[in-house]
Amino acid sequence: MIHIYKSISENDHTLKSLETMEPGCWVNIVAPSEEELVLVSKKTGVPLDFLKAPLDDEETSRIETEDNNTLIILDIPFTEMEDNSLTYDTYPIGIIHTEKEIITICLKNSKIVQDFVDGKIKSFFTFKRSRFILQILNRISTFYLLYLRQIDKKSVLIEKRLHKSMKNRELIQLLSLEKSLVYFSTSLKSNEITLEKMLKIDFMQKYEEDKDLLEDVIIEHKQAIEMTDIYSNILSGTMDAFASVISNNLNIVMKLLASITIVMAIPNMISGLFGMNMQYIPLSGNPNGFYIIIGLIVGLSLASIAILYKKDMF
Repeated sequence: MIHIYKSISENDHTLKSLETMEPGCWVNIVAPSEEELVLVSKKTGVPLDFLKAPLDDEETSRIETEDNNTLIILDIPFTEMEDNSLTYDTYPIGIIHTEKEIITICLKNSKIVQDFVDGKIKSFFTFKRSRFILQILNRISTFYLLYLRQIDKKSVLIEKRLHKSMKNRELIQLLSLEKSLVYFSTSLKSNEITLEKMLKIDFMQKYEEDKDLLEDVIIEHKQAIEMTDIYSNILSGTMDAFASVISNNLNIVMKLLASITIVMAIPNMISGLFGMNMQYIPLSGNPNGFYIIIGLIVGLSLASIAILYKKDMF
């Protein structure tokens, strides 16, 4: 799917939708077909490889230049529902800077890009191409920090449920969050290298304000990396601690069941002896024999309970 937009002027922030490409326009491509990629390549002069690269899930963050076209691939965060639970992951987005237009291309419709379409970004103009790229980078950093805070809040809620739980569901949810943090950490570190390389690109050094904004974006990415590492370490320690707690709770239950089994074995053993087919049964001639045997069973059971209690088995 191809959408073409263009800002009217610096005084008018309205984003106009176009049918054909014009100088200073923004071409937003989402999950395109092969025919659409070929069409865009012919009209813009962008190599077909540049357009296909961001559509690979495993594509790493990098910068590549050919002729007057510069391809910037970055990993952006996204959320999706899986088993009635919100999960976090990353996928690549491609930003192509040409002589006349800016092209963004990715596999899914991202909220980061959609915010520009919906007019939520101030001072956004499609013809200010280098500034537009930096504004996209800034939104990527913002969303990373936003999702990291969500992960932190979600992990706190799961930890509270873990205090009262002996099931694996909460641990599996924490494991999913930890996996998301691993994805975030890997993507952020790759993005950081790409952003630092962007400081050497000519069109990024043209305006001092753009260079300062890029440095601010790099600082935010570093902050996101630090937050990811901190949350990942906390989650890892929490999972280990609660795994031990759940295992200890299970051991307590097993210890209690073992103690009950021992106490219940005493009456069974004595009644089994008196139920055997023997010529002589003790106390068989005593009219109070039944009560004596019951008293013996109760006494031995109470004694075993006392011994087990002293050994912290109850």
